[in-house]
Amino acid sequence: MMFHGDIQRHADVLGEGSFPPEPLGRPAERGAQGRRRSDPALARADDTALMAGVAAGDAAAFAQIVDRHVGALYRVAMRMLGDAQEAEDVVQEAFARVWQQAPRWQPSGAGLVGWLHRVTINLCFDRKRRFRVVLAPELPEQVDEAPLADAAIVAEQARAEVARTLADLPERYRAALVLCYYEGLSNALAAEVLELNIKAMESLLFRARRHMRDLLEKRDVRCLDLVPASTAA
Repeated sequence: MMFHGDIQRHADVLGEGSFPPEPLGRPAERGAQGRRRSDPALARADDTALMAGVAAGDAAAFAQIVDRHVGALYRVAMRMLGDAQEAEDVVQEAFARVWQQAPRWQPSGAGLVGWLHRVTINLCFDRKRRFRVVLAPELPEQVDEAPLADAAIVAEQARAEVARTLADLPERYRAALVLCYYEGLSNALAAEVLELNIKAMESLLFRARRHMRDLLEKRDVRCLDLVPASTAA
């Protein structure tokens, strides 16, 4: 998610030596080009040990943390913000904070996973509160001469409507659903990320589900419409 220019920008803002020297690519790009060669010992190390290395200025330990967590954080940011560039910026800032705060970081609760998700969610909240409007160009319609089953068309339209509905939810409702349903975090871990007790988290999830269901019903989207396109005859 980080590019050469972005790394330089962070170096300028944070000060020389405050950010690791190796630029980081998007997960898909690293997959296509091959992952960096990593020390097997680092690959086996837990997050706490890696953070100790980052605190000592070990860029390889930092790269291992990024490789381990970048995909999940990008998915969360993308679903929270609905914009790829904004999501990349959020994840970049989250990892910048890893590098900056590693000397002061102490494991607690859900450890680095919880801390990273909390930082990412809070950065998303901050960006949404700026009321920044991003106008996306309209995509040209693709002409597909192959016949498509009606069920597949309905399912695709329903999935698109669900994505739009998720974007229309209040930010904490959206965060709760993204963490628990899209990313599969436990209620306890999601509660830690959102800094809630477990009962408050369960109440938030209940209200978020009900609100999303109400919105979907107003938009005539039913659960039966959401069958995977691959299952359509």
